[in-house]
Amino acid sequence: MPALDKTYIYRMVHILNIPHILVNGVTHRVSENANKDYVAIGDPKLISGRDMKLMLTGKYLGDYIPFYFGARTPMLYVNQYGFNSVPMTAAEDIVYCVSSIQAIIDSGIKFIFTDGHAHNALSTEYSMEHSNNLDAILDFKAINAEYWKDDTDLDLKRRKEAEILIEEDLPTKHILGYICYNDNAKAKLIDFGAREDVVVVRPNKYF
Repeated sequence: MPALDKTYIYRMVHILNIPHILVNGVTHRVSENANKDYVAIGDPKLISGRDMKLMLTGKYLGDYIPFYFGARTPMLYVNQYGFNSVPMTAAEDIVYCVSSIQAIIDSGIKFIFTDGHAHNALSTEYSMEHSNNLDAILDFKAINAEYWKDDTDLDLKRRKEAEILIEEDLPTKHILGYICYNDNAKAKLIDFGAREDVVVVRPNKYF
């Protein structure tokens, strides 16, 4: 059985969203607590496509707030380098909000998870009741891989992007900490009001 309190999940956001998150938590765009000044990162086409994908729960993929099980994702690479017509975002301006499976369970928020990118037709959807079997369901070697191009494993990228999808806003008290790129970013987070002891600098989580 996996240690769910040590099974961390990651939500990437622009650093300018942190002041709102410190007060309201990670919120959905249609939440009553949504950030009206939200600074988006990511591929708008992919985001709109998620709104059209119906999940087994009867909800659309876009109805959930997605977190990844690992860092250094293809999404991060696209954001940092600006591929697929996505504007470049400096690593210093990208922050990981970190929680854990146990923290989500303790929050009482319902969730599902997938064994690969949630928008990919090859990925399987699992209910929260399968959390105790994460080690058998998810490929953590793929999730933690630094890169995903492998001519002998063309499915590596999909598996690396396994997601947990939560149904409601995640209150700040269930965010365990924040990962940032450098000391400048850390100073900004502390100026915004983040506690210094929960902000860590990890440049190896970026490209």
